Amino acid sequence: MTRRTVTQQYPDQLPDLPPRSRGVIGLFEENCTVCMLCARDCPDWCIYIDSHKETVPPAAPGGRERSRNVLDRFAIDFALCMYCGICIEVCPFDALFWSPEFEYAETDIRELTHERDRLREWMWTVPAPPALDPAAEEPKEVAAARKAAEKLAAGQPGDGAGSGAGESRSGGTGSGAGSGGEGGA
Repeated sequence: MTRRTVTQQYPDQLPDLPPRSRGVIGLFEENCTVCMLCARDCPDWCIYIDSHKETVPPAAPGGRERSRNVLDRFAIDFALCMYCGICIEVCPFDALFWSPEFEYAETDIRELTHERDRLREWMWTVPAPPALDPAAEEPKEVAAARKAAEKLAAGQPGDGAGSGAGESRSGGTGSGAGSGGEGGA
């Protein structure tokens, strides 16, 4: 109330946006499995996906052929989109991301439908995820993987624990059988 109002001169001076602000949606096509969850859950029905099935030969001889979905078309109509983010949240494979870019106005409304090539271009503007909090607890999955790796490293034959176990096993069996045989004779 006591500060003066400051008008930003937008085209000449870009606004300072928060790092994870919502602008346009970018597509990381390599992660898309054409599960169609984003299109089904979109309240505006502004996501258009076309695909076909392809047969993949077996990985090993004697195996069976697999079929996989191949993405033909992925488009978002930003004239209909209400930027709710449901498509990004529901994607189980992290194929959709928010980009902070907001300057994509068009003179023709039909050009607001961005096809997959244009959506892929927006991925270059997606910021990196924030760093993990150093004071936070380690995730259970990471802790379990670390413990398994430590157990594996401790039991490797290259260090003293592994070679000592092998020596006592072979030495104990040989000497026990030898002394038992000699003592009985």
